[in-house]
Amino acid sequence: MPGQEKTIKSRTARIERKTNETSITCNLNIDGTGRGVIATGIPFFDHMLNQLKKHSFIDMDLSASGDLEIDSHHTVEDVGIVLGMAIKEALGDRQGIVRYANTKVPLDEACVECVLDLCTRPFIYYDLKFNKERINNFELELNLEFWKALAFNAPFTLHLKQASGINSHHIIEAGFKAFALAFDRAKQIDNRIKGSRSTKGAM
Repeated sequence: MPGQEKTIKSRTARIERKTNETSITCNLNIDGTGRGVIATGIPFFDHMLNQLKKHSFIDMDLSASGDLEIDSHHTVEDVGIVLGMAIKEALGDRQGIVRYANTKVPLDEACVECVLDLCTRPFIYYDLKFNKERINNFELELNLEFWKALAFNAPFTLHLKQASGINSHHIIEAGFKAFALAFDRAKQIDNRIKGSRSTKGAM
């Protein structure tokens, strides 16, 4: 009706996932302001997820308990699965979204580029290199496992490429920030886009 405001659907999700190895709950609002509490039992991983939350302007409460007495693998991978599932639910039919974005983020000597396509085709190209095996109780090889789980469960196409860097902390953090900025741009609604931004008519 004339004068009536268009109702904007809330882009939120709540996912709970329990296995014999992990128990994870995620509340997500992709149109937030960067608020929320992250608790995975892996301090470095929490630090990275807080970067993602802050710089992509999503509100996220995420709690995870896992078999850290074995190692961090199950927890990190399953957090990627759950966050990917939450993003998928929050994006809905993806009608009207910008879809594509790319950005480079520097952190001191490190610089990482993220190229993102929020289609529903899961793919990851990953080119980050480290000169150590772990930071605290976070095994650096798990960085790839997180991004792979996220990309394949969201799903979307993700490229992460290192332009420079020596310090492993800087490289990983630049990657999380680069993804956050790209995701923030790609998830925006553009009123010029009618339906899906695809010649197929659907993503």
